[in-house]
Amino acid sequence: MGYLLVVDDNEDLLFALKEVFKTGGYRVFTATSLSEASHVLNERNYDLILLDWMLPDGSGVEWLNQIRETGVATPVLLFSSRGEVEDKVNALDKGADDYLPKPFSNIELLARVRALIRRGATVKNEVVKIDDIEIDLKYRSVKVGENSVDLSAKEFELLELLVRNRGVVLTRYQLFEHIHRDFNKISSSNVVDVHIKNIRKKIQNSGFIKTVRGVGYTIEGE
Repeated sequence: MGYLLVVDDNEDLLFALKEVFKTGGYRVFTATSLSEASHVLNERNYDLILLDWMLPDGSGVEWLNQIRETGVATPVLLFSSRGEVEDKVNALDKGADDYLPKPFSNIELLARVRALIRRGATVKNEVVKIDDIEIDLKYRSVKVGENSVDLSAKEFELLELLVRNRGVVLTRYQLFEHIHRDFNKISSSNVVDVHIKNIRKKIQNSGFIKTVRGVGYTIEGE
């Protein structure tokens, strides 16, 4: 049984979601404001947080950014009636794991919830060490030796994908698709190259991420 925290101020939606998730075998806890969500969040460990964009006492996206900065790594599915690509990018940059525009079908919602919980289960307490570089996938942190490295959300997502696929060459297309999750608007710009350049500079190791000319990037080793 998974533990879900649903944060939304629409009482009718909360009731409907509780019924949907109950049939899926989940135990659901709710909050109708960000202040209540902060309190409930400290009561137990959740497998997933479902968060509305706008709450009576502030922005769900900004609250998400704040809890990420405190080390909360619980997967978050953000839902909203806002459907612009820029809104999705902003949400993902602030730490959301997925974005679902309203209205949504219960079948799609349950499918995304299952996928996020599976993904979250694989990163709990997982720390990857390569040479003197340590990547904590749960707390989304990076250290080189004893020094912490401050990566942006996009930079960490790229690094995590490369780390999880060590020894595999990932194309620029695959990397861009991963960090933007917009399958209908793949950019031909050099945004991935810029992110990789920034990661190399911050970890002060230009050879850690290998360039495969004309294809993409890889991290070698086991």
